[in-house]
Amino acid sequence: MSIEVRKKLYMLEEIWHEGGPVSDQPTLIAAAAAVIHNPFAGRYVEDIQDFMDDLKPLGMELSHSLKQSLGDDAARIDGFGKGAIVGSGGELEHGALWHVPGGYAMRELLGDSKAIVPSNKKVGAVGASIDIPITHCDASYVRSHFNSFEINVPGAPQKDEIVVILLMSCGPRIHARVGGLQANEIKAGDGLR
Repeated sequence: MSIEVRKKLYMLEEIWHEGGPVSDQPTLIAAAAAVIHNPFAGRYVEDIQDFMDDLKPLGMELSHSLKQSLGDDAARIDGFGKGAIVGSGGELEHGALWHVPGGYAMRELLGDSKAIVPSNKKVGAVGASIDIPITHCDASYVRSHFNSFEINVPGAPQKDEIVVILLMSCGPRIHARVGGLQANEIKAGDGLR
């Protein structure tokens, strides 16, 4: 099945401070969203898994765009997240179809990251926003990288659409200072610690 893309949205946020000292190096968060037609809207379809394979090229395309917007250097990128907003004619499970094509594309592009790609999904009306969680791409327990990014795509999703979203980031929260595992202490290679 081919993917029908209505529009895409790209964002780049640079965070220099949050009321504390101005950083020499900003935290960067890049977002890429695509508004696609939901072929399952308006009806219940039992077997939907094949659609994940159809979404894989879009996952790679959005991942490459994010990497490029962050300087095209995978070694600098240390955080990621994903999500989906399903239009009102669909169901939450349609947003779950983005887990594999979105998450695996970013992990592959960033050197086969072992950490789980955090995600969020919801059914929402036109203009709905969603908070996408962000964690470190090599170890989920790196507390300095626990973050989120709110995003919406104006005019989307229509009732027969899905907004699929990927995020990548460079750097911890700008004033991270609550302890826990540090990025330079990652050892296990299991994606957790």
